Amino acid sequence: MDAALPIVCLARHGETAWSMTGQHTGLTDLSLTEQGDRNARQLGQRLSGQTFGQVFTSPLKRATRTCELAGFGAAAEVDRTLVEWNYGKFEGRTSAEIRRERPDWELFRDGCPGGETLDDVRRRADCLIERIRPGADNVLLFSSGHFLRVLAARWINREASMGGNLLLNTASLSVLGYEHDLFHPVIRLWNDTQQFISSQ
Repeated sequence: MDAALPIVCLARHGETAWSMTGQHTGLTDLSLTEQGDRNARQLGQRLSGQTFGQVFTSPLKRATRTCELAGFGAAAEVDRTLVEWNYGKFEGRTSAEIRRERPDWELFRDGCPGGETLDDVRRRADCLIERIRPGADNVLLFSSGHFLRVLAARWINREASMGGNLLLNTASLSVLGYEHDLFHPVIRLWNDTQQFISSQ
């Protein structure tokens, strides 16, 4: 691949108490666990040596703390576009609990009562993509799992619902970019929790 083409690194925040239990964490402003703090520092080590022209973070504490501990706090701009899906009445509940009431419920199809629809989240992702593509510089984003899954689907011009098929762990790194030229957006790396990131 052409190393001159820009990349967009997606950093999901480190572990929280609710990510451990599988509770939907939208706008609830949880802190990282001790393991989450370690996750964030490891992200910094893995991103060491990368150059980013722009760094953006969700305003939620789990993202801003991950950004800070990874070493990018001073360079980051807080952007509300990057907040997690608003789960409305499903905030704090697990998928298993929700499906006991609504057995056929699917987040990436049905959205959340009192919260955001899939189309709401898609519009936010599309707005962000318009701002960062095409650009000459590498970009680093700190955000939450479900929003980043929608963002990745939209980056490659797929329906937002495809995000439902893109598993994303806490403290993972993913890389969006291009193949050959700026007219061919691709997912270069997904849900990486072990390898070092390289744009080469």
